[in-house]
Amino acid sequence: VFGALAPGSRVANLLYFGLFALQHRGQESAGIAVGDGEELTAYKNMGLVATVFDKSKLAGLQGTIGIGHTRYSTTGSSTWDNAQPSYRGLGDRSIALAHNGNLINTVELALRLGSAPGSTDSELMTEAIAQKILGDPGLPLADAIAQAMPEFEGAYTLVVMDENTIAAARDPHGFRPLSLGRLPTGGHVVASETAALDIVGADFVRDVEPGEIIVLTDDGIESRFPMDPADSRLCVFEYVYFARPDSVVAGQNVHGARVAMGIRLAEESPVEADVVVPIPESGIPAAQGFAAASGTPYRDGLVKNRYVGRTFIEPEQIVRDRGIRMKLNPIRETLDGNRVILVDDSIVRGSTTRRLVELVRGAGATEVHLRVSSPPYRWPCYYGMDTSDRSSLLAAERSEEEIADFLEVDSLGYLSLDGLLVSLPRANQSFCTACLSGDYPTAIGNHKFVREET
Repeated sequence: VFGALAPGSRVANLLYFGLFALQHRGQESAGIAVGDGEELTAYKNMGLVATVFDKSKLAGLQGTIGIGHTRYSTTGSSTWDNAQPSYRGLGDRSIALAHNGNLINTVELALRLGSAPGSTDSELMTEAIAQKILGDPGLPLADAIAQAMPEFEGAYTLVVMDENTIAAARDPHGFRPLSLGRLPTGGHVVASETAALDIVGADFVRDVEPGEIIVLTDDGIESRFPMDPADSRLCVFEYVYFARPDSVVAGQNVHGARVAMGIRLAEESPVEADVVVPIPESGIPAAQGFAAASGTPYRDGLVKNRYVGRTFIEPEQIVRDRGIRMKLNPIRETLDGNRVILVDDSIVRGSTTRRLVELVRGAGATEVHLRVSSPPYRWPCYYGMDTSDRSSLLAAERSEEEIADFLEVDSLGYLSLDGLLVSLPRANQSFCTACLSGDYPTAIGNHKFVREET
């Protein structure tokens, strides 16, 4: 998510570049909503940011405050209706909302709000805030959000706006990151990652705290904490996979964390080989760390087509399979006749990895040793990743030996959970490791995670 207050500027252009910097977090749809003090205007569509918005679309979005979103569906179908921001008209007032994360109480929330079964969590949060305003038409936006937040259970970072006001909020556990920046020309921005602040020229101010609501105003920032604090549980997979390597999450540079994971992995799972080859792109820093710690030469052995999306966050398996064939091509000169250590950040379903092992062997590798810079992904995520079906997870019921057999590798080594956590020394907080440990920070509610059939 991305939000901005930019006095005297065309905020739509700023939002466009902010969303472009966050494209890796969602590639199914994109949307922008802006306000000019009198009217709220929104546009969203399926596709990448550069496809959805051109000059004419941006020119039609007039205003100095706005929010934007790139979507990766975790629950809810990948359709235009589920693209964000969501919008709700309230007579002479309207609101728009964009959301990163997942609620775990959508069934009971839909019943309480009188919403249709199968409503997305962003629609439900929009409706919950709207009902507070309908009950008290003069209610300030931040007050409506504060009254609605206790009804939301699970993971969320929000950017919410009406015609005059933009606010941001983060759930009390702080599952997903949200950062605040200051524009050099005046005004502020909030974004899911600090890299987006860099791209629009904003200076990092601080992270939005778990449980905090901030309102961006011409005079600065207003902050409040409407709920009692909960145990901090930032998603550890932000460091493993989700975040850009040039982002800083909770004080910890992501690239540095991934290099440290690779160093630790080499210490925990040594193996004799001729070359260390990363699975690009998120496996590159860990491979660099592994090579440095092991003394094995680092070589590029797989070329990525940068115009193909991230296979893990594409919504359907058939699309993932097709994407793998288009996405990576081996460099035979690096692989032929060599014992190869392949380094990846994680294995979730295993479909990508198995095909890559076939590619590497087909290019002449005599041995393939797989090293993974995170622990086995054994448990579903209910807080913002598309892994709610445990049966689809490669490691759910398999031992490491069985996984190695399935992937057809000569050896397999995972980073331990302790090794992962000690690789994050600058991140001054606790983490959600539910997908790796089965230790869930919240109760898991009411069969929310059945994908809609449409």
